Amino acid sequence: MDPVALVFYAIVCGCLGWAGPRLGAPWMRLGIGAVVGIIAATVLPMLKATFGFP
Repeated sequence: MDPVALVFYAIVCGCLGWAGPRLGAPWMRLGIGAVVGIIAATVLPMLKATFGFP
């Protein structure tokens, strides 16, 4: 796996894990997690291009 992607998703998942209990009911956390995952997957290629990672 690409080390940049690994670190990026580790940070995203760590932040979600930290905030999880405060986000409400399980269905709300699932929805928020899905939205954050979609955003993270969309943003990562742009960040890699901006910072010059392959």
